[in-house]
Amino acid sequence: MPTGAKPMPLTQRGRNTRTKLLEAARRVFERDGFLDVKITDITAEAGLAAGSFYTYFESKEDTFRVLLEGMRDELLQPVVRDEDGPEDPIESIRRATQRYFETYRRNVGLMRVLEQMTAVDSHFRELRIQRASVFADRNARNIRRLQDEGRADPTVPAELAALTLSSMVSRVAQVVFNFGYPVDDVDQLVDVVVRLWVKSLDIR
Repeated sequence: MPTGAKPMPLTQRGRNTRTKLLEAARRVFERDGFLDVKITDITAEAGLAAGSFYTYFESKEDTFRVLLEGMRDELLQPVVRDEDGPEDPIESIRRATQRYFETYRRNVGLMRVLEQMTAVDSHFRELRIQRASVFADRNARNIRRLQDEGRADPTVPAELAALTLSSMVSRVAQVVFNFGYPVDDVDQLVDVVVRLWVKSLDIR
């Protein structure tokens, strides 16, 4: 648990109240941005007394961090495979890319707030870097595994490749789903991203 974070409530009623506050915070952030939002805006949206907020969260920054962690956990959940037998690394990349795009699109309002605040606030920049590091580290481990198995170019530095390719996926999602760049066929976009991954790493 991060420093300063409140512990998870022990009772179901407490957990329900905490969830209600998080859902309200998300709606308010997506509607009003972050800077002008007050704690009382969140509690009013949730239909709760203002003082109840501090039972569950330290600050509005704390609620935003928890919302981001929920989105990160959704992205990092293993994708269930339909087939038996050895994992196909190319299909694994495809499923991970599809999940990232789908999750980004569902959470585009939250991501818009994060991207806006990253430009002006060091706390949000740190959150952004932490989030990027989680995905880059996971991808680096997968790249090293493929290299060890002889299924990817062993001369490519895994950490730098993971950072570069992860950033490509993140930026594409931002431009398409946040900025509104017109893409008629998201499945075709996924195909292009996967081909770039495969060719960059010479995945076999």
